[in-house]
Amino acid sequence: MKVSFYDCINDDLLKFAVIIAKHNEKWVFCKHKERDTYEIPGGHRESRENIDETARRELFEETGAIDFSIKPVCVYSVTGKNRVNETGEETFGMLYYAEIESFSKELKNEIEYIKFFDELPTEWTYPLIQPKLIEEFSRRKNGL
Repeated sequence: MKVSFYDCINDDLLKFAVIIAKHNEKWVFCKHKERDTYEIPGGHRESRENIDETARRELFEETGAIDFSIKPVCVYSVTGKNRVNETGEETFGMLYYAEIESFSKELKNEIEYIKFFDELPTEWTYPLIQPKLIEEFSRRKNGL
């Protein structure tokens, strides 16, 4: 599994938005109903949706965030087979950072609950990808 980072890329290639989020200085992670691990909010871009809309929609759908600020961090790519890429070809997404002020009361999708962490979890859904996204965010955060 190879994870790479870029400052920009052709918008048509962006298939995913992933949002590193914090609330009251705590990391925000999602617990999917079908998995016993934690994941960073994010998901697939829908047709006719720009990547910023994808990020805002996915953040709301997966965390219930209703009052938040969100900024792009960088483009990332993943090369290798995984749960969302059966061919293993290089796929691209946009990495975002969000500060969440408030949440809706209910989650109405595949996410069972959200959890706040002082320290990063060790039970990752995508252990070969998610820690690298957080590392890159940490490296670039002063420029945001």
